Amino acid sequence: MIRYTLRCDRDHEFEAWFRSGGDYDRAARAGGNACPVCGSTEVEKALMAPAVAGTRKSSTVSLAAPDPRRAILREAMREFRKKVTEGADYVGDKFAEEARKIHFEETEPRGIYGEATIEEARQLAEEEIAFQPLPSLPEEQN
Repeated sequence: MIRYTLRCDRDHEFEAWFRSGGDYDRAARAGGNACPVCGSTEVEKALMAPAVAGTRKSSTVSLAAPDPRRAILREAMREFRKKVTEGADYVGDKFAEEARKIHFEETEPRGIYGEATIEEARQLAEEEIAFQPLPSLPEEQN
């Protein structure tokens, strides 16, 4: 398997795996390498640093530097989340219930945040109750 870093014509960068370089070439000719962000099929290989094997069989050294845009995006996500949560009430797993009460004017309008299951989120969307998922931060995944 070969991992390529790809970039679309809108400068979205993503990774894709191929069985061989020939498989990548065939997919590229057929327009099969679509950007997962915007769907563009104008995709090409991005500059990549190779993995260099060390002297021990099990060690690999990566020469790739972290993409500075990721740090900027993470910081923007943190700021967005901070602005939303500092001016809102945390309602925990009662989010869907509280959102309905606010929507149907059964309680005073206010900003809220909390948790909802996928099914609860689907139901809120079907009822045309506006809500927006907060972005997950990398430190929350540990």
